[in-house]
Amino acid sequence: MTSISRQQTAVAMGFALMFAATLTVMGQSYSAPRTPWGDPDLQGTYTNSNESGISMEKPAEFAGRRVEEVTPAQLAELIKTRRERQLKTAQTIGGSAENDTGAGPPHWYENYNATNSRAWMISDPEDGKIPATTDEAKKRAAVVRAARRGGDGYNTGPFDGPQDLTLYVRCITRGLPGSMMPAIYGNSYDITQGPGFVAIRYEMVHETRVIPVDGRPHLPSSMQSYMGDARGRWEGDTLVVETTNVLEKSAYGGASDKITITERFRPTSNKTIEWSITFDDKTTWVRPWTFGMRLTKDESHVFEYACHEGNEGLRGILSAARAAERETGSSK
Repeated sequence: MTSISRQQTAVAMGFALMFAATLTVMGQSYSAPRTPWGDPDLQGTYTNSNESGISMEKPAEFAGRRVEEVTPAQLAELIKTRRERQLKTAQTIGGSAENDTGAGPPHWYENYNATNSRAWMISDPEDGKIPATTDEAKKRAAVVRAARRGGDGYNTGPFDGPQDLTLYVRCITRGLPGSMMPAIYGNSYDITQGPGFVAIRYEMVHETRVIPVDGRPHLPSSMQSYMGDARGRWEGDTLVVETTNVLEKSAYGGASDKITITERFRPTSNKTIEWSITFDDKTTWVRPWTFGMRLTKDESHVFEYACHEGNEGLRGILSAARAAERETGSSK
């Protein structure tokens, strides 16, 4: 047996053991420890770096199959392909294939060599696809495209002012579930609990969601915010969080401010939480849909994310746009 074959065998065996352990944990009735006031204790710092690269939708080769039917060998092959794609992407982060101004070698990034927990994220509907959007949602999307005048709010202008860039680029918010999603870095989440409250502090953009779990009603629908109005409750050891009152400008996937978002934080061991999120917005999708991933406890801490203080990119984008206008004689 060659060294490469032995290495491939070892990797496959490793994934088989991880897969078996995952099924065992999911099949068991894990009991979370309790806080001094009696709530399930989910506190700690978690990361989702290992979930980086997972397809949102079910890959075509797994049509008709459930995610738990994917074998360890098949998952290992998917992860290998995703890692190769991440290596290629890392070379041009901050630039493009035509203008290679990449931000550095891939080992600088947290998501390097991610070991995914699943083959795809969507669990409902069964076909693993995002449901079709409504005509109303298509009209809203057309308005957004028209306002951007061919730009994308990130790399491609026109950029007349800060308002032409996304909320993320402006260091305002990643929204929900954006703040829960893996990125190239900044993937830590701190969960802190107190009597009647759960707080989730995000490393990237450094927002904090303070979630009452004391049974209080939602705020009036007129009181909207970028992250919405969250209300939590306990179903056994699972933290269920319902969020409403989301500003349309920060709503996920072009959703409206009528969206209701339901998250579930289900502890499966003393080091892991299975997180899922369901979107229900009849003005945007023809049916509700759900996806999820794993949060893994990390013994490190949430680092400072001085986005506004160091957002030289925004200054550079706008000054470059003004310089281009002067060169073409189109400045206003």
